[in-house]
Amino acid sequence: MKKNFTFVLIAFLIISCKENPENNSKKEVRANKTIQSTILNDHNSFYYIDFKKYPKERNQLPVGIFDSGTGGLTVFDAIVNFDQFSNSSQNEGSDGEIDFNKESFIYLADQANMPYGNYSHENNVALLKEHVIKDAQFLMSNKYYQNYNDSTYETDKKPVKAIVIACNTATAYGKKDIEDFIREAGAGIKVIGVIDAGVRGALEHFKKDEDGIVGILATAGTVASKGYINTLNRIKKEQGFTGNIESFQQGGVGIAGAVDEDPDYYDKNLIKPRDNYKGPGLSNQVKINKDLLDIYNFDFSKGKMLCDNANVDDCSVMQINDTENYVRYHVVSLMETIRNSGTKNQLKSVILGCTHFPFLLNEFKKAFADLYNYKDKSGNYIYRKFMIKDVILIDPSVNTAKELYEYLQKEKLFNPSGNIKNSEFYISVANKDNPGAEIKEDGKFTYAYKYGRKAGETREYVKVVPFSRKNISDDTLDRLKDKIPNVYRLIVDFDAMSPKLKDLDKKAMIK
Repeated sequence: MKKNFTFVLIAFLIISCKENPENNSKKEVRANKTIQSTILNDHNSFYYIDFKKYPKERNQLPVGIFDSGTGGLTVFDAIVNFDQFSNSSQNEGSDGEIDFNKESFIYLADQANMPYGNYSHENNVALLKEHVIKDAQFLMSNKYYQNYNDSTYETDKKPVKAIVIACNTATAYGKKDIEDFIREAGAGIKVIGVIDAGVRGALEHFKKDEDGIVGILATAGTVASKGYINTLNRIKKEQGFTGNIESFQQGGVGIAGAVDEDPDYYDKNLIKPRDNYKGPGLSNQVKINKDLLDIYNFDFSKGKMLCDNANVDDCSVMQINDTENYVRYHVVSLMETIRNSGTKNQLKSVILGCTHFPFLLNEFKKAFADLYNYKDKSGNYIYRKFMIKDVILIDPSVNTAKELYEYLQKEKLFNPSGNIKNSEFYISVANKDNPGAEIKEDGKFTYAYKYGRKAGETREYVKVVPFSRKNISDDTLDRLKDKIPNVYRLIVDFDAMSPKLKDLDKKAMIK
């Protein structure tokens, strides 16, 4: 396969400033049927798939995974490191060998259309659903572009035998649409999402008759969808929980953006506030409360908080510009909601309902520990009544990996002779050849164009290309090497498959 791949990872899944869950609960937004019809019927379209020719023997096909950004790589990392079964017998129990070592994977990061969490805020859920269908279409098709300058596409990519939605927002809004489309196409492909897995992981820490609180930290889009709340209520009933298990949500605006260095949320080169900031602020839709500054305990050093005055107390503009500060803001906001709710229960487990959040696991642990030990000016522990000492943080990725394993096992779809090192990584980029596309100098869509397009126009807004080192910062690269080294090595292996690429210094990247 001709692959022009270097290494990547760029800024993608971020979170919207504010959502209104009621708008989405009153009337379900359905996916526009134009894209589905195009995929099934328009032989001249880039998106067309002839499902009559879809492989019947699927064992040797890869598994598809998609997200709007790098966050989904934490789900892939859980799959890569999964070892809960014997490879020889497939019986439960670790054998010291990863369970998916003979499976290959195709990962898609829909960079050009990120962040998915903003579409409901911009009243354009139909477009989000269309993106999600196109993500699935890419995984099931054989098409990709060698690089963003190519005008013709390659057709040697393998289709997939199962799809993992490694994105909470896409799962909440689009999983059912993908399942309905696959049913219409007669493809018979399993779709696995991260939300059910996260809820099951949280409930594992409760007795059937126990009272308590499950916290949900997710994108604002996922929070607005009520995907976790509805799933929690359903699974509690299915599994026979009789205790009073409450749930409280917090939309983590800006955390994922800071992880992926989206300039609307984080810019390490700034020393003063800017106009295009979309994170929490003193007068923004998501507000920083000056009365809580002592509790936030923000780090103001080295541009990690941006203020329009040298004296913090006199700031009229305040912007977060650091991952840990974002985490602290949202953990405090969640605990304030719980503290002011009148509940008599304690927070026991928190679902990290965004695939970017596990990158900051230590920061979350520290923030909850600091609040447990926080005293007000009178010496009172104001949060201890509302939380256990060691709040349990739930990463849905491991449960997702287990669900994938059990599906492949049940359907006898394991690859007998594959190799996980053959996994492939793709990313979407703005299609500069698309007439009318509004693209900035940095090669990205303008905000208004990205979220203002109408669903149902099946032009190629983006090109999907192999990962490219040109789109990754040193900070992001260091985080991947540190947090998910095994996935990192697979991406480097993917790059090594291309003899044409010379700009990747492997000695510097692999220790």
